[in-house]
Amino acid sequence: QVQLVESGGGLVQAGGSLRLSCAIFGNIFSVNAMGWYRQVPGKRRELVSFGKSGGETTYADFVKGRFTMSRDNANDMLYLQMNSLKPEDTAAYFCKAEVGEFDYWGEGTQVTVSS
Repeated sequence: QVQLVESGGGLVQAGGSLRLSCAIFGNIFSVNAMGWYRQVPGKRRELVSFGKSGGETTYADFVKGRFTMSRDNANDMLYLQMNSLKPEDTAAYFCKAEVGEFDYWGEGTQVTVSS
């Protein structure tokens, strides 16, 4: 089993940057893939970035060139560096881990971008 705890969200002006962190607890060696999703109230949760362990990262078109996902295996952390933020990036951001056929989610961290 895996537990995920996100942090780093907050309020930022358009054009600013934030770095989200996801701390990974539990049987981390069982994690096949990890990534970030986001959700706005009333809308479906959407993929931001995702990648298999040791593999390439896939990014949604709306964040390409602005967001970068990275993983620190030594410290069991996943990061999302978000630059050139836009008001439309406002959402709750969730960390996800795939372990076999199971998906694990954190509780999310809110990002609000003011215009």
